[in-house]
This record gives sequence, structure tokens and C-alpha cells, in this order.
Amino acid sequence: MKILDRYIAKSFLIGYLISFCVLMGLRIMVDLFVNLDEFVEKADMGTMVVLKNILIYYGLNCTLYFRDFAGMITVVAATFALGKMMKSNELVAVMVSGVSLKRVIMPIIVLSLLLTGFQVIDQEIIIPHYSDMLARSHDDIQGGEMIDIQFLADGNGSLICCQKYDVATETMAKPTIIIRKKKSDSVILDTIGRVDADKAVYDEKTGKWELTNGIFTRKGGQQDSEPVISYTSDVKAKNIPVMGKAKNKALLSSKQLSILAQQPGKVKDLPQLYSQKHFRITDPIINFVMLMISLPILVCRDPREMKSAIMISFAATSACFIMTFVCKMLSTETFLNTNVVRPEIWAWLPVFVFLPIAFIEIDSMKT
Repeated sequence: MKILDRYIAKSFLIGYLISFCVLMGLRIMVDLFVNLDEFVEKADMGTMVVLKNILIYYGLNCTLYFRDFAGMITVVAATFALGKMMKSNELVAVMVSGVSLKRVIMPIIVLSLLLTGFQVIDQEIIIPHYSDMLARSHDDIQGGEMIDIQFLADGNGSLICCQKYDVATETMAKPTIIIRKKKSDSVILDTIGRVDADKAVYDEKTGKWELTNGIFTRKGGQQDSEPVISYTSDVKAKNIPVMGKAKNKALLSSKQLSILAQQPGKVKDLPQLYSQKHFRITDPIINFVMLMISLPILVCRDPREMKSAIMISFAATSACFIMTFVCKMLSTETFLNTNVVRPEIWAWLPVFVFLPIAFIEIDSMKT
């Protein structure tokens, strides 16, 4: 690596660290200001407990904030690095020495690709691993949340219902499991009966729900004489807080989304699921496209034009960011006044619009 590459890479990484801290800090401060009363609503908690809960909550949610702001952080870091060089006339010296401006931005592009890889790791590995904790609200970070489970389908085709599910103890109070099986040579599920119990506790080792006073009642009202001790299901206790709420599909990995897509009975909102799958692919691409649009604008010859270049750069980046946000909202709606939902079109639309602009900007750079 040349000295110039190391210098630009160092400036970019310093800018990335600063912009990361500033944007994350602003996001946390705004959320904390709005929801501070949620953390202190329990009068029996001391100051240290409240501070601990706040640190745990926002420490975990920083993974979500980074996923949402990764593209903007990269653009701000590039602005910091190139603006610093332009202010001290270093870019002029580089151009006089015969180095192409396209060569100058190469370290930033390489580092941005690596950081985009971290964003993918964050979305596909880190966030799904802590999905049960990230699904909690501000006042339930200690695991005291109670969830109402209504007809949650599992891989067996059965439906799980429960008025109160204790997240902390992984316990269902008075659960009812509607047992269903496929008819021969048919995809239709036929109800066999139901299992009622006083309590169901998940056993992580066996992967079963251990039932207390479980009784199986066949269709028609006849009860089996033998009690039901346990129920085997692919619905794990850790996944219930995520699967119980539609908005929490964003906490699942692409692999988990694909598994859910193959079992439509588990998901009430399939368009939202397919939208999540497509945006998992396009989000890193869009973040990189935003940077490719900004770099040619930021690399200007005259230091007096730097302020206007920064404004134009942020305007282009904001346009891409806003369009992506709007497309995410419209991705679950019917397309062009028809009854067909096309989430893939909305997911790829920002790429098709702004990627050609990025190529034109890079090609028009003056060397």
C-alpha cells in the first residue's frame, strides 16, 4: 500500500469513527428523551438498575441503528476525509503530481466494500442471534414481557394459542394446541383435536414443550385417557417474541425468512416477508451506490467549491435514502392499482434509478 493510500484510508476511518459515534449518539439521545419514562416507570428499581437497563437496551439496539445508518455513515466519513484534504489543498498537490482523482478515491471504495460486509454480518448473524432481546420494548428489557399468542403455526401444521406467555421464564399459561394433519394426497390440513394444559415450559435440551396436566381432546369432544406430557414443535421459546409480531420480521436472517416463506401458515403478511427478502439484497447495494454518487461530487478542484459540493452530495444521498424509505413503505401495497403485490419491483427500483447515475458521475470525473 502506498503512502497516499494509507493517508486517505486513515482519514476515512477516523471520519467513519466520528460519524458513527455522532449519528449513533444522536439516535440514542432522541430515543432516550422520548422513552425515558418507560425505563423508570417501575418505582421499585434503583438508579443503578435503571442505568444498567438503559445500557443493555441501547447496547443491543445499536446493531439495528448501524444497519439503518450504515450508508449515511459511509458518506459522512468520505466527506470528512476528502473535505480535510481539499481544505489543506492536498488534492491539488496530488493532481499536480499526476495522480488520477479516480485513484485517490480507490482506498475509500475498498474500505466501503469491507464495511458493507460488516453490515451484512450485522444483519444476517448478529441481529438474528439477539432477536428475542431486540424484540422487547423499553419497559420489558428485564424479560418481564407478557405476550398474547394467537394461532401461531408450527412446522407440524398445528396452531398454538396462549393468553399469556412469560418471556423471562419461557412459560405458557393455559396453552391450547390445535392439532392438525394433512389429508392424504392433499395440502388441506384437517383438525384432529386439541391439547389443553395448565402450563407449558420449553426445554432447550430436548426441544419440547413440557406440559403440566396436558389432556388431548379428539374432534367431537372425546378425551384420551392418557395425559399428554410434552409437545414437540419447531417453535422455540426464543423465537416467539419475534414470530408473534409482524414488525419483527426485520430481526430474522435471510435463511429464516426463506424457511418461513416455505411455510405460509406461519406468516400472516406474506408480502412483507418477501419485501424483507428482497431488501436484504438491495440495501447493501443501495448504500454503496449512495457513496459512488457522492464521491465524484466531493472530489472538486477548487476549495471554494467544497461547500456547494457537500450540499449537492448530501442532497443526492438524501434523495436516494428517501426514495428507498418510500419504496419500503409501498412494497407491501398493490402495484399500479391492481390486486398484485410486487415487492421485488419496489426493492430494486432505487438501484435501477441511482446506479446509472453513479456510473455517469464516476465516468465524468475530471482526472
